[in-house]
Amino acid sequence: MQTIEGHLTAPSGRFVIVAARFNEIIVARLILGATDALRRLGVAEDQVQLVRAPGAHEIPLVCKWVIESLNPSAIIALGCVVRGDTYHFEVVAGQSASGIAALSIATGVPIINGILTTNSLDQAFARAGGHGGDKGADAAFAALEMVNLRAGIRA
Repeated sequence: MQTIEGHLTAPSGRFVIVAARFNEIIVARLILGATDALRRLGVAEDQVQLVRAPGAHEIPLVCKWVIESLNPSAIIALGCVVRGDTYHFEVVAGQSASGIAALSIATGVPIINGILTTNSLDQAFARAGGHGGDKGADAAFAALEMVNLRAGIRA
């Protein structure tokens, strides 16, 4: 049986990181993790662009504009939504996730959802390069794997 799967090597093309400014203290760590992972795996600096969105809720629309204007191979969406005392957390987390998924399916462009949804800032720090892992790097790995998987399926 033939198996087609992605791999973690640097393909040609453009990788766009769409990152929220809200919760910057966490998002900056996610950006660092993603860019470091891409660099370590051989993606050249001129293949990567950073586009800033106001918050996680705006990321799907910004991703749409990026697809229309920049022709990315993949988008890495980074943000952080921390649960508060109101229903706002559920709205932002749910709408950003569903918007990203729908846009990725509709356009065929891999959009990796690296938006943290946590119960506390401590959990967010843990997942942004702390003891809970580096979700920025994980999102970059997934982007590379998806671009290479697409190439393998098309071959």
